[in-house]
Amino acid sequence: MWLRVNILKVMESRIVVVGAGAIGGITAAFIAKSGYDVTLITKYPELAETIREKGLLITGVKGTHRVKMKAYPRISDLNEQVDIVFLATKATDMEEATGQILPFIHKNSLVVSMQNGICEYKLAEIVGVERTVGCVVGWGATMVEPGHLEMTSTGRFWIGYIHKQSSDKGLETIKSLLETVVPVTITPNIISELYSKLIINSAITSMGAITGLYLGEMLSSGKIRRIFIEIMKEALEVADSMGIQVPAYEGKLDYYKLVNAKGWLGNLYRYAILRIVGFKYRKLKSSSLQSLERGKPTEIDFLNGFIVRKAEEFGLFTPVNEEIVEMIKEIEQGKRKISPDNVEEILIHIPPTRNYNP
Repeated sequence: MWLRVNILKVMESRIVVVGAGAIGGITAAFIAKSGYDVTLITKYPELAETIREKGLLITGVKGTHRVKMKAYPRISDLNEQVDIVFLATKATDMEEATGQILPFIHKNSLVVSMQNGICEYKLAEIVGVERTVGCVVGWGATMVEPGHLEMTSTGRFWIGYIHKQSSDKGLETIKSLLETVVPVTITPNIISELYSKLIINSAITSMGAITGLYLGEMLSSGKIRRIFIEIMKEALEVADSMGIQVPAYEGKLDYYKLVNAKGWLGNLYRYAILRIVGFKYRKLKSSSLQSLERGKPTEIDFLNGFIVRKAEEFGLFTPVNEEIVEMIKEIEQGKRKISPDNVEEILIHIPPTRNYNP
């Protein structure tokens, strides 16, 4: 009986997904397809009308679906308070979107951050730490065109509060909703999981933006592999000062083992792991590179920029991450070109005694 009542309460939840990009749109579509009351917010009036009238087209690894749902071009178009908000905007838009959603949440509402990087601390400043839920998105998607989204890989979500260590009914409700998309793990260490993803994004996404290369091209270069390892090394030093033990990314990529491996066997291990990753995801194109190509700002402040800011708090020196942040800012301002040649300026900050290649 309790289970039936709980399910009914979840079904009655008023849900808003802010951001109709690949992750937000697909998440909203699968939740709506399962019968929940979902409203999707997109910046574009024509797209909102298409979603309402014709539906959002989802293709890819979970088949083909066309899902109609409520959709508005502005958060201010909402006409009632909501129980759960999934923020699926770019990290650069998160703060503005959160400010606009404030009038529509109540004291028991939960706001879930689905951005790249770590936005949860800033989110908590706006909505309150007790309403802030962190979320790691561990699956892939892309926008084919507005209104047509492709799910490119499966995986899972990790969710958790940033202020307490145990689960509750609120997280269980969010878990039920997100499991319409992929499996969900509730974790008491969401910041550690977020930081694990931040490290890999700070390498792959940021270096792709600087060089203009696909991941396979980057990891075939010994110079860029050195930079990847140095990014990880600096990030782990910061994590140690933060009191974070960083888990292996998706349970597979062990940063500590990659950074701390010694001798020629260690170099061979690093070479093998990074080349395997590079081959498996060789056609992966940096999301920050795509933003730059569209004339949009990147999320660098929430990736390598987060590492740099935390390092400054603890009096640490992170020259490689600092150089990457500065380069991407210069590219955004039109002062620097995207080019593999940028690699040479980053290598200056890595001591020649640290040879990470076999």
